[in-house]
Amino acid sequence: MRKLVAAAERKELMYTRVCAQCEPEGEMALYRKITRLAEARPEAIADAAACLRTGGLVAMPTETVYGLAADATSDAAVASIYAAKERPTINPLIAHVLDMDAAREHAMFGSEAEKLARAFWPGPLTLVLPVASTCRISLLARAGLDTVAVRSPSDEAARALIDAAGVPLAAPSANRSGAVSPTTAAHVVADLEGRVDWILDGGPCRHGLESTIVACLSGRPQLLRPGVITQEAIESAVGSPIDLTSRARIAPNAPGQLASHYAPNAELRLGAATTSADEAALDFGGSLKRGASSERLDLSPSGDLVEAASHLFSYLRALDAVGAARIAVAPIPDHGLGAAINDRLRRAAAPRDVPT
Repeated sequence: MRKLVAAAERKELMYTRVCAQCEPEGEMALYRKITRLAEARPEAIADAAACLRTGGLVAMPTETVYGLAADATSDAAVASIYAAKERPTINPLIAHVLDMDAAREHAMFGSEAEKLARAFWPGPLTLVLPVASTCRISLLARAGLDTVAVRSPSDEAARALIDAAGVPLAAPSANRSGAVSPTTAAHVVADLEGRVDWILDGGPCRHGLESTIVACLSGRPQLLRPGVITQEAIESAVGSPIDLTSRARIAPNAPGQLASHYAPNAELRLGAATTSADEAALDFGGSLKRGASSERLDLSPSGDLVEAASHLFSYLRALDAVGAARIAVAPIPDHGLGAAINDRLRRAAAPRDVPT
């Protein structure tokens, strides 16, 4: 017992030391960076990878949303992510790797995790797994936990950057913490110019919604965050039901679990049937009655949930930019990909006095 307590104290001391790198004094230097914006072509990817190897920050395209990448094995580089995003250090980061073989150095795969990785990697699935004895992922990136979140992205530019950097990349969404996730390079510029070294422009993200997160720790796999890959697809891959997370965590063990997240400046009114004069409108399938609002975007006029997911964050940003006090949001079906869309909308509409 004494050995366990001593080990825990050593780990807490290490975590406290690396967290100290996120203090405001250190942040000021980050805010004076010269940001280079370039198309995600081989030469720019090679230069950005070299920057990562020296502790720099690179915004990269992925098939989900744009990620803010740094060397996941470097405490200092990971601390720079938290500072640039103004992100709570209780919130872990996802380590992006090329494949399951690379992930095995850092995480222990049980049978369910292997089934899921073989079914959906490379792709928009993050697995939260027990830390392997050979794990090199920064304790700060793991938020001091004995678990690690890993993903193998399918986007070609992201994979090329991981390969060229030669290290796993910690890469949360490339925006200020709690704000609407970025699905274009222009969104990243608006949020992080002057805070990052490189922004690689790979065009609009294919899915426009973050990865699904599943924990494979003990017992049945648990869905921690709905995403592009649906609950039904996960259960089909493992051949059995999975558990669901029912509420936001105060101390999350994966990204995207804080109560208030993905939030625009405007308040959101969910499940709206009509709009008022001081509201912008976020419609779905033309279900919102035409009211006094002049600013209106429809996530999918045809009611296609895949199309709606791909437009969600870009449309929230566009409506927020018009300066409306509130955004009225039409009801979204809560099945399939709609469950992930509603998860993001509920967090975006949550009270802002909770940590973001």
